[in-house]
This record gives sequence, structure tokens and C-alpha cells, in this order.
Amino acid sequence: MSFWLKKSRIVITCAKGAPPFLRQEIVSLGFPILSAGSAEVETEGTMEDIQRLNLLIRTGQRVLFLIESFSAKTPDDLYKRISRISWEDYIPEDSYFSVTSSVFNPTIKDSRFANVKCKDAVVDRMKEKRGRRPDTGSEKNRIVVHLYWRGNAAQVFLDTSGETLSKRGYRMIPLKAPMQETLAASVVQATGWKGDGNFINPMGGSGTLAIEAAWMGLGRAPGLLRSNYGFMHLKGFDESFWKGLRRKIRAEAKDWLNGRIILTDISQQAVESAKKNAMTAGVDRFIEFGVCDFSETPVPNGGGVVILNPEYGERMGETEKLGETYRRIGDFFKKKCQEYRGYVFTGNLDLAKRVGLRTKRRTTFYNGPIECRLLEYDLYEGSRKMKGLP
Repeated sequence: MSFWLKKSRIVITCAKGAPPFLRQEIVSLGFPILSAGSAEVETEGTMEDIQRLNLLIRTGQRVLFLIESFSAKTPDDLYKRISRISWEDYIPEDSYFSVTSSVFNPTIKDSRFANVKCKDAVVDRMKEKRGRRPDTGSEKNRIVVHLYWRGNAAQVFLDTSGETLSKRGYRMIPLKAPMQETLAASVVQATGWKGDGNFINPMGGSGTLAIEAAWMGLGRAPGLLRSNYGFMHLKGFDESFWKGLRRKIRAEAKDWLNGRIILTDISQQAVESAKKNAMTAGVDRFIEFGVCDFSETPVPNGGGVVILNPEYGERMGETEKLGETYRRIGDFFKKKCQEYRGYVFTGNLDLAKRVGLRTKRRTTFYNGPIECRLLEYDLYEGSRKMKGLP
């Protein structure tokens, strides 16, 4: 039986803090949850299921398909066990592959050494069985073999995504320190916005939050813009199945929203970048753009989500200036955003205190190495008692 039809464990990696939202996605797509860690969720399925996951998952970064699990104490053990795998069934002789790894083994001081042992085992097996060997290197845009080795326990995966799923293909013009697309999708999911009500994004930068919100509200698959995935280079890839799957998923998307998406930024350059990125993403007609100070952002009646991602103040001398910005965010929420759920995404909790409003919920995310919070505020006109609330 072709390995494309065999069921195996699938590990989907994500940013730290994102597993609860990745779990929701996996369950909504009809897959079971086998386990979850701090930066991954494990499910199971076939290589055909892998194609759906790569197209549809918004909050995950890589989709790893388990090939083999075994025990290995030393690099020589590792080489022997990997060379027993039938790589000739997976990798064409005239192809190209790279090796990535996550290694926590006392005999390995540099994970690159484990990568070389893994690569050598694959190449030697291919030469023995097929008389030819594929090319190798560091590029991750074709076949990627991933080694996970902790203690004596080793697992070998095919990284079926190749390049990370955060590379959607629409962000042609990123600005400084942009939020990764997969993190932005997790943040939008955390707000509960699904296309009903308005999505207001002052300080919108190059548009990542607004674009991910538009895709989510429309039910558009985040992987449709990409033309290259790791699984497409494996033996037995069925291009007709893949094209049919893409057509089916594209046809399931909506073409309307029950609300408005409004993005503003004080920078003309940022708004122009956001427009171009939204055009590439195919959602520019669903987003209203404006150049203004965040406090002048139009906030229509009807409620929904208003979310800001202000600077964190990583350099000396910035904190006081930014403190005034955070205070003004609190004023903006109170004066213009009644009946909305307000959110601030920040990596600086001291500055966040300057907002001056009581937080309803704090959700932890990691933007690269920076520990961040998505702070939620319920915004009401007047006091809670006037609204009949406790």
C-alpha cells in the first residue's frame, strides 16, 4: 500500500501560547486530538489528510508526518536506524532534500552534527537501493526530513509544509517587526471574531491582522495562495487530487461579511503597504483603509472587535512617550468604542497599565522570543450599573 494512504501520527507545530487555538481548528476540521504541548498539537491522518491541513490550518506553522519512531543512544545508533527506513519509497532519486532537527541528547553538542548523520543515512540508503542519490542542502522549499531526538527516543518526520505556513504569500511589503501571519490568526481567533460584527484595527501596520480577520470571516483557506509545499515533491504525489482539493476548498468560501473591517495607521507608507498586501490576498474590497491617528479611527455602530498592537518600547527613552500613547488608547476605548470588545496586544505589561481600564481576560502569546499578552476589555457607555450589569 502506498504511504499516501497509510494513517500515521501528525504533529502540527505553532507559536508558544497558540496550542488552544490550534486545537480548536483541528477539531473543527474533524481530526482527533492525541496530545498537546507548549508549541505543538498532535493528531493523526494520512498523507491525503496532510494536504487539507496544510491548506486550511491558520494557526499552525508546520505539519509533520511521522515516518518512524525508535530508540537511539548515540549518533551511530541514529545512523543505523535511519538507514533502515525505506527512503526510496518517499524520495525520488533525482530530487533535493534538507534535514532539520530538534535535538536534546547528551552525545550531541551541535544539532548540525545530528543533521549530517541523518542526511548521510538517507543518502547512503538511496545509493544502495537505487544507485543514485538526491541532492541535499539547507533550502526548505522542497523535501524536508525532520529529526526529533530527546534522550534515547527518536522520531523521524516528513515536514510536509516545507517552508513555514506563516509564509502565506500575500505579505509582499512587510514593515518593521511585523507580526507573523500564524500568530495574527491566533490573536484574531482569540478575540472570537468570525465575520459577524465589525473588526476595527487602528495602528494596523502592513495589514496582517485585518487580512487574517478577513480570511477568517470569509472562510477562505490561508494556504491557497501558496504554490509550493514539501509534500508536492514526494514520490506518489497526485497532482489531480491536489487540484481538485484546492477547487473544492476555494468554492466553500463566502463572498460577503456581516460587518465592516476598518484599518487605519498614522503612516501613509504603512497604509499603502496594507492595501497592496490585501490586494494580493484578494480581500482589499472587504477592508476600509484610512490614514490618521488611531484616536480618529471611525468606529461604526453595531459593536464587534477593536484591536490595537502598539509598540512595546524596547529601547531606553521610549517608555515615557509610549506611556502617553497607551493612556490615550484607554481614552479612545472609553469615548469611541462603547459596545465593542477592546483588545491590546503588547509585550510590555507595565505600559499596558497606562490604559487605565480593568482587563476582563489576559491571553499569553509569544511573538518570537517576546512574551506578550492579548488584553481584553469590555467597553460600556457609563457605569456597569447603568447597564444593569453586576
